[in-house]
Amino acid sequence: MKTVEDDTGKRYLLLKQSDSASLVRDPKNGNECYIQNDRLEAVGEESALETAARSVSDPVLTLLTNVHDEETLGLLVELSERGALGVRTLLDGYDFCESDLHGRLTVLSAAGLLEETEVTGERGYRLTEDCETALETIRPSIGSGTETTGDGS
Repeated sequence: MKTVEDDTGKRYLLLKQSDSASLVRDPKNGNECYIQNDRLEAVGEESALETAARSVSDPVLTLLTNVHDEETLGLLVELSERGALGVRTLLDGYDFCESDLHGRLTVLSAAGLLEETEVTGERGYRLTEDCETALETIRPSIGSGTETTGDGS
């Protein structure tokens, strides 16, 4: 499988190719269709798997590719629940050494998941709108009725 682009610039995954037309799948919605071969061109700079990954929204893709462990994800969840927190609060409240916390905050900020802010006169961090969107997508809503009671109901 490879990535192809039609004459409008839209990218597809090439599934089958015949003499005159190719069966392609739109990675955004999964729809398959035939397109004339003379309207398609191979895209060499992006693998088929990268194209398939584009079906995930940008905020979620950023979250998935930049959060590599449960502690970092937990840090984002805590900021989601508690709002902006100062660096001292983060150091005092969680099991991070200063350099480890600084490294995580730097990576998350560079990825556009966190932004620096001021909390009670000190440096702090809050989630970006993209990060909030990504967390809302991957976490069930509290109070949505999707939780179970633990007794199988």
